[in-house]
Amino acid sequence: MLHIYASTMNTKPTLRVAVIGASGYSGGELLRLLAPDPGVRVEVATAHAQAGRSIGDVHPFLAGRLALTLTAFDPKAVEGLDCVFIALPSGEAMRIVPALLGKVGCIIDLGGDLRLPNAALYEQYYRKPHTAPQLLGEAVYGLPELNRERIRGAKLIANPGCYPTSVILALLPAIKAGLVNPRGIVANALSGVSGAGKSSAVEMSFAEINENVRAYRIGDHQHTPEMTTVLEQVAGMSVTLSFVPHLIPVTRGIHTTVQADLAAPVSQADIRNVYAEHYLKEPFVRFGTRIPELRAVQHTNFCDCAAFVDPSTGKLVVISVIDNLVKGAAGQAVQNMNLVFGRPEHTLLS
Repeated sequence: MLHIYASTMNTKPTLRVAVIGASGYSGGELLRLLAPDPGVRVEVATAHAQAGRSIGDVHPFLAGRLALTLTAFDPKAVEGLDCVFIALPSGEAMRIVPALLGKVGCIIDLGGDLRLPNAALYEQYYRKPHTAPQLLGEAVYGLPELNRERIRGAKLIANPGCYPTSVILALLPAIKAGLVNPRGIVANALSGVSGAGKSSAVEMSFAEINENVRAYRIGDHQHTPEMTTVLEQVAGMSVTLSFVPHLIPVTRGIHTTVQADLAAPVSQADIRNVYAEHYLKEPFVRFGTRIPELRAVQHTNFCDCAAFVDPSTGKLVVISVIDNLVKGAAGQAVQNMNLVFGRPEHTLLS
């Protein structure tokens, strides 16, 4: 029987949750965030290759905090749970979600299977067929700063990608206010290597990444259509965006620089006023005048951002930083869970 999360005079029911794909970086981060809350009970944690091992063996930082054994995924084992997080590579959620819809309270997918509006776009950028196109457009895009009211009570949520979170939050106030030309936007992002997942690829090894910076997937990164789709919905018109991601030798974090042509001359003070007012009541976006740094947001759910007018080019320059595993993945998923079940939005998050 599904629980309805609601306050009473004396008690609050415990949320029963599952983490599908618990052995990866995002899955482990989810468990780290969920473990301390007496109002949440993780009942199922799955990991196909690690089935039979304890959580503490796979994630030593959880030893003594979660007495769970990883299992292979079985849809019957999660039926009736309040919230199921899917922290698997793209291509997996589309197989799992159809069997779970209507049998669990809410599904939050941290992968890319449900973020795009149509199968053709998915297949172009993710380079694989979409086997459940009927789900596309059904999921709520889980960026609270954009879709908070739609997320409340949602049954299916597409958690945003890490790069799109950093880029969209950098542009949202300017796009909404019509301050920038939505065509010809340029975004460069530097990411820690945990964003690639627990890959055994040689190019992810310490020797290849240390003391190095490398761009990749220029012009065809799978997060590009996610960014443009969301920004077009906000702008109400076509958006073109050149996105170049880079790997840098840190474990976690994304540093994004966005440049866009101003639609009309505007002062630095006016830009800052627009951003400050837009994000005034957002619990996890900190807008300021200092240039943001990765170390200020690592291990937190915050996005720090600052906006500047470059008078020599007539461009808006916005810097945003997030932790790719928290605000870019697990933390945002927990933030969405809190909204769905009527919990304080900051619960479990800092």
